[in-house]
Amino acid sequence: MLNIFDKIVEDRIQEAMRNGEFDNLPSQGKPINLNYWASLPEGIRAGYMLLKNNGFLPDEVQLLKDIENLRERLAVCTSQDEKAALRKELEETKINYNLIMEQRKRKK
Repeated sequence: MLNIFDKIVEDRIQEAMRNGEFDNLPSQGKPINLNYWASLPEGIRAGYMLLKNNGFLPDEVQLLKDIENLRERLAVCTSQDEKAALRKELEETKINYNLIMEQRKRKK
């Protein structure tokens, strides 16, 4: 049985769907990768969620977002010079991410 709060939330979601407010979400149709969060110890996961909810991200999470953004920009880029610069930036970002992950593995 839905309580009044659940009913209000459900009504607003349905209204937003009718108005098309969910039609162009950036992650629409993409599965959410929960493996990273699930692999973290519970205490760290809680801390990361607290930071995330307050606008702060761990370096590796921000780098993953940056990598995805660069891939999307590269996919629609038409200028060869800009593509070369984006590829270089993408590779540097991947290297930074891999370095952070390697450091974390070694600390364990």
